[in-house]
Amino acid sequence: MSYIKRRQFLQFAGSTLATVGLSQADLIHQGDRYGKVLAQDTPRKLALLVGINQYSGSMATLAGCITDVESQQELLIHRFGFKSQDILTLTDQAATRKGILAAFEEHLIKQAKPGDVVVFHYSGHGAQVIDPDHDAKYNSTLVPIDAQLPPSSGSVEDIMGHTLFLLMSALKTENVTVVLDCCHAGGGTRGNLRVRSRDNGDGQLLLYPSPEEINYQQKWLRRLGLSPQKFIELRKKGVAKGVVVAAAQRNQIAADAQFSDFSAGAFTYVLTQYLWEESGNEPINNVMFRVKQDTAILAYQQGFHQNPQLESNLSQENNNPPFYFISQQGISSEAVITQVQGNQLTLWLGGLDSQTLEAFEKDGVFSVLDSKGGERGLVKLESRQGLIGQGKIITVAQNTQQKLQLQPGLLLQERIRCIPNNLTLKIGIDNSFDNRTAQEATQALTALNRIVPKPLGTIEVQYIFGEMNPARYQALDKKRVSDLPPVGSYGLFLPSLEQIVRASFGQSNETVKEAITRLRPKLKSLLATRIIKQILGNTNSSQVNVTASMNIADNNNIVAETFPNRGINKIPVGSNQSGSNSAAKSPKISASGLPQLDVGTQITFQVKNHESFPLYISIFEIDAQGEMTVIFPNDWSASETAVLIEPQRALVIPGANDQFNLNIGEPLGISEALIIASTTPLRTALKGLKEIAQSRGVNRSGSVDIDDEFLDVTNSLLSDLDAGTRGRNNVGGIELPTDVRGIDSKKLAAMGITFEVVGAKHPQS
Repeated sequence: MSYIKRRQFLQFAGSTLATVGLSQADLIHQGDRYGKVLAQDTPRKLALLVGINQYSGSMATLAGCITDVESQQELLIHRFGFKSQDILTLTDQAATRKGILAAFEEHLIKQAKPGDVVVFHYSGHGAQVIDPDHDAKYNSTLVPIDAQLPPSSGSVEDIMGHTLFLLMSALKTENVTVVLDCCHAGGGTRGNLRVRSRDNGDGQLLLYPSPEEINYQQKWLRRLGLSPQKFIELRKKGVAKGVVVAAAQRNQIAADAQFSDFSAGAFTYVLTQYLWEESGNEPINNVMFRVKQDTAILAYQQGFHQNPQLESNLSQENNNPPFYFISQQGISSEAVITQVQGNQLTLWLGGLDSQTLEAFEKDGVFSVLDSKGGERGLVKLESRQGLIGQGKIITVAQNTQQKLQLQPGLLLQERIRCIPNNLTLKIGIDNSFDNRTAQEATQALTALNRIVPKPLGTIEVQYIFGEMNPARYQALDKKRVSDLPPVGSYGLFLPSLEQIVRASFGQSNETVKEAITRLRPKLKSLLATRIIKQILGNTNSSQVNVTASMNIADNNNIVAETFPNRGINKIPVGSNQSGSNSAAKSPKISASGLPQLDVGTQITFQVKNHESFPLYISIFEIDAQGEMTVIFPNDWSASETAVLIEPQRALVIPGANDQFNLNIGEPLGISEALIIASTTPLRTALKGLKEIAQSRGVNRSGSVDIDDEFLDVTNSLLSDLDAGTRGRNNVGGIELPTDVRGIDSKKLAAMGITFEVVGAKHPQS
């Protein structure tokens, strides 16, 4: 990957603790030393974090901007060594235009010295105004809480991008990072999402910067000794200094999205979660490549497009710095202890990825780490609200119980995730339905086991049950969505309501009850996929030493490879070290950074076991429509040894002697291959697959589609993994409750390879 150049856009856009030779004084010392190491590795670190939810008047309120600020604050303190007194936060009523500008001047410009680190983060509405200098038609703006939209064309109290350029120029350090989680692609809502952009009536209003804003810029031009012409010249070259990271491209939305029981910026959530897992010193272009991929995948699952972008002005000597310009070796983690009260701990869970949050409602277990990343105790999660958890210390060995006051700042890694037995699929009810239709849909969905209807805008939903009405048909047709169902038909939309689940719609004369009855197998299939995705996502946390790759069969070029990041001392020499889903030699890469494969491409998988014990393998594929297929095992008459890889051996699927091929097929869009490697034999799941195959008269097949029957097989797979977690060598004698299935990070690696299926009849994205 090339280094970042000036003006380059990277289109990625507790009362007891059982310890092993660790005393109370040891842990407190480790916490102190951890904080000191982070705090001393660079000069002073200053941050200004702005988040606005409670807009008023004609501007739509947002829900996730305060979460963004809190996430960034915890990240900067506990992962990047910022002192809490050096982080200033402005939220809601404090985030006025004058308040933001004064805070930037007083907290950042007046205090930062050469070589210091400066971070400015903004989450809120973005907008545009007419550019008074006419070097572009519009200039992007930040919308303070007091920047009301006029009833007709006129001026607004926005903070212009031009102003931000001047403020950045005034900083005496080059180590500047600006993160903007906002957009200007039209405001309002998109299904279950809110858009971080002020709605100005589809561009009908002509908006201008306020006189106060122009005067403020003139003041800074005089201070900086810049003529208006020189100012324009510098702007055309790029950002003032450092890096500016934007949540989306200019024509895309920045989503204020629902996650479990809270909201956050889609981009900020992905960025902070990735940086919690990153172990240190990864160059900024590598970080943004991965964050861009992960944001694009999250957006695709919601039914929209969002590709973060980065613009930089860096010296040749420092053209690929670490993120936030901070060089350090850290320890990847899912959580941190933020408060200790007696035997109770408050945790910040910013390192948990979005698709596994529901597996950490309660009962999950985390390892307490020392400064070298060693496991010195265990914390059990008792409850979670948003990203704040409550937990307590639990006993590892009964003979080492000891009173212990833990130190805030100690990092925690996932050890056991607890997947609820009654995990549900949440279906939003189309808000365009009248009361009677909404009630009919709610009643029909409620009658289906583990399918839960929800009103939009209140909680995360996986899909929306809705009607293809004329306005929606016209909008989707304008976006060139293919295979649109007839107007008046019922089916499933993705949460943005801007994409449909194809093959989920019926005829236009179908009733709501008939449609939901028809959709029952589809919904069960999507539920099975959701359950599997709760297993997936431990690529960052698994400690199993295994690698997997997807390859082009003809030339054996690697499409992408994946491995658990925490096998760091065991990763084979020459492996790509950037983590899961790393594109290696793919013939094509999409604008989202994902490998692209044409329909009909023949592929293979290679899985390598680097452990000293055997591993049992399963491979699934989830296509662009959420349908799941079993790729491996493929021989239902074989014994469980057919899915076993001996220590230090590799398995190629399909092998030279197999009687089938794996070819990329439709539907087009983003698909995911899930490779599960377990120390536990998958006996129950394999038996269920055999029984289904025999009942259909199938003895051998290259793959088997998941439908209603396979929900039971998915549950059996979880039961197999749970049995291994609860077995003889379970974690410290922990007794898990009966209403969950426990997944031990030392006994399972669930790895994902995401790719985009493209074809000649559709343009590549």
